[in-house]
Amino acid sequence: MSASPTPPAAKRGRPGYDQEQMLEVIVKVFTDHGYDAATLELIAKRLGLSKSAVYHHFDSKSAMLELALEQVLGALEAVFTAPEAVSGRASERIEFVVTGAVRVACEQRPSLLLLLRLHGNSEVELHAMERRRAFDAKLRQLFELALTEGSLRPDFDPGLAERFTFGLINSLVEWYRPGGRFTPDEIANAVLRFMRGGLTPA
Repeated sequence: MSASPTPPAAKRGRPGYDQEQMLEVIVKVFTDHGYDAATLELIAKRLGLSKSAVYHHFDSKSAMLELALEQVLGALEAVFTAPEAVSGRASERIEFVVTGAVRVACEQRPSLLLLLRLHGNSEVELHAMERRRAFDAKLRQLFELALTEGSLRPDFDPGLAERFTFGLINSLVEWYRPGGRFTPDEIANAVLRFMRGGLTPA
């Protein structure tokens, strides 16, 4: 995977305003209305600020989107590039990646939801979708290695294994809530048990 450009740095916020909290509101506006339909006026109204005050914190609407997406994409890239994900038995690497991806999905749920709803109508969106496809390819490659080492059922296609696995993880955006019945680690363990029951040899 080629190195991704560094996202634009967010401006330092004015006293009394927390930029990270502002970004949380902006992500909610993007997911509620869609990125294209989320006007600066709508964003400013939800934040209770003027348009000029919003631009004091962020250079543009596309910069807001890029910063929001970097929260989840950067976290996922950290999982896939960790030493535990790039060396060792494929089965152990898959367990590490799945556990890390579940934690990211839980911790960065709003940004992941935004990522999954992109339509590719801008350069920022297209680049984010390209980075997401790179994760798909990396996990598929791990399942291909697992097939070679005998830790994946020989009758299970690695591509399907990757799609099913990310399908489980991505579904967390629909129902996971912080402080709910299950912790991220409990969910990760459940996903791994589910995978072992259906993907590994008997």
